[in-house]
Amino acid sequence: MAIIYGINPVVEALRAGRPMDRILISKGTGGGRLQEIIDSARKRGVSVRFEPRQALDRVAGTASHQGAVALSAAREYVDIDAIAADAQLLVLLDGVEDPHNLGAIIRTAHAAGADGVVIPERRAAGLTETVDKAAAGALEHLAVARITNINRTLDDLKKRGYWVYGLDAGGDQAYDQVEYMLPSAIVLGGEGKGLHEQVRRRCDFLVRIPMAGKISSLNVSVAAGIVLFEWKRRRH
Repeated sequence: MAIIYGINPVVEALRAGRPMDRILISKGTGGGRLQEIIDSARKRGVSVRFEPRQALDRVAGTASHQGAVALSAAREYVDIDAIAADAQLLVLLDGVEDPHNLGAIIRTAHAAGADGVVIPERRAAGLTETVDKAAAGALEHLAVARITNINRTLDDLKKRGYWVYGLDAGGDQAYDQVEYMLPSAIVLGGEGKGLHEQVRRRCDFLVRIPMAGKISSLNVSVAAGIVLFEWKRRRH
């Protein structure tokens, strides 16, 4: 992930349409040029976070950032409406923070025939160079949408006719026994936390992967592969 700091460099990167993961603005800093950055970023759907100046110092590696630091993305995000209208399968991630896991899930989702991956804006990994490398080329072929609120997105998908399947250790149906109806939205929780309660409540089905050993859960990218390829097997 490239780091761009300083008002003019960030403004020019936005004007050039460079893919952005997020932009950090120093709390308490104002001015017309900073507001131009904020307005431009929001128009493009880029996440803007207001952080203490010391946090920007750490990210930029210098105090000479003028209150603006941008973290460029490896790929551009798409609008979820562009993929939800005609998709058969969307994979939603409820707070996956490890970029290696995100990249592996994107790679698996593409191989299983998913139409897109949906990630939240906050408390989650973005499309960094590490993710791009872990995805092993899949980012060239699979759309990734970024959303501000996963609960609202799930509500919207259900209005569109999607059936929502949440992978949860306490699910009442096994992943290979549940009926997968189209269009499907499969939701995976974050590392160590699983699905948030509000997300769980929005799922039409909570499915589990039965475990034979003494370990109660799998790495999220491994679990994704198991469930997504079961979905693929059923479709064919």
